[in-house]
Amino acid sequence: MTKLNRSIERGLSVLETIHGAGATSLAALAAQTGLSKPTLLRICATLENQRWLTRRSSDGCYQLGTGFPNAGGMPDLVDRLVGVAKEDVVTLTSETGLGVDLAAAIGEGRVEIVDTTRVFKKHGVYPDAVGFRPSPVFSALGPAYLSGLSQTARLQALNDLLPKLARKDAAALPQLPKILHEVAERGYATRAPGHWGRAVDYGELPSAVAVPILADSEPVGAINLVWNANDHSVEAVVEKHLEQLQTTARAIGRSFADQA
Repeated sequence: MTKLNRSIERGLSVLETIHGAGATSLAALAAQTGLSKPTLLRICATLENQRWLTRRSSDGCYQLGTGFPNAGGMPDLVDRLVGVAKEDVVTLTSETGLGVDLAAAIGEGRVEIVDTTRVFKKHGVYPDAVGFRPSPVFSALGPAYLSGLSQTARLQALNDLLPKLARKDAAALPQLPKILHEVAERGYATRAPGHWGRAVDYGELPSAVAVPILADSEPVGAINLVWNANDHSVEAVVEKHLEQLQTTARAIGRSFADQA
């Protein structure tokens, strides 16, 4: 009988565990696989390098990555954005004390949240945001991304968006030119007051400010600061943290362009 490769067996065990359970902490992986944490760290680092796993910025849990076969993963350009932005996203949330969402362009005028540092105990807002596609009208991330498009690209995006929007978004679409004009004047987008992006089980109403991420003048996504709306006003966050948010977006854009 051919001798089996133990390292591959262990790696497959990790993947099977995460595939079945979803996002999983290192401690939970150790408990479920019987492997030591140092061994798991080496395995997970190898799988991260191949993009079969990714480690969430919010809680350090591992989940299937964009390179995992048949996982419905994101395109390579989106995956690259997650990779180049990870350290900047963590630094931004550490220095501001606020949650950070990173959104990537997925085509047809939409963005999708691909990484977040939200922690409920710290930020008081629903943390499971990865995979959510923010409203192009009422969110901060959606208009921030659209504001970075050229006029021609924006018109095409709006044509692509219209037949696919939720009823509430479609009804509000005529407001979008005014919203984008305000974004251009202020230098940032805000979440519409009272807007809930999704039905949630816990957490308070979020507030957010966002800016586009530009790589060689082309928007590749957007990044926001997000917090419990009862904790800070938009004006206070803008005054204190907007410059750092914009600096972070520029740094991510440069890193993304450099890896092209």
